Amino acid sequence: MMDADLLACIQANPKYQALKKRRGRLGWTLTAIMLAAYYAYIALLAFNKPFFGQPIGAGVTSLGIPVGLALIALTILLTGIYVLIANSEHDRITAEIIAEAGL
Repeated sequence: MMDADLLACIQANPKYQALKKRRGRLGWTLTAIMLAAYYAYIALLAFNKPFFGQPIGAGVTSLGIPVGLALIALTILLTGIYVLIANSEHDRITAEIIAEAGL
C-alpha cells in the first residue's frame, strides 16, 4: 500500500496533472463523438423513417442496415483509438511519473 508521502509526491507531479487532464479530455472527446453519432442515428430514425427504409440497389437490404453497421464500426474504431493512445502515450507518461517518484 502506498504511504501518504509517496501519494502526495505523485499527485504533485506536473506530469501527473497533465496526464489526468489529457486522459479526461480524450475520454470526453471520444464520448461526445459517439453520443453525437448515436443520437443523430436515433433522431434520423425517429423523424425520418423513410430514409432508412430506402432499398440499396436492386436488393432487399435497406439503407438502415449499413448505417447501423457503420455506427457499430465507429464504436470499435473509437475504442481502438483510445486503447492505442492509452497503451502508447499514457503508459509512457505513467512510467515516467513512477520513475520520478522513486518506485
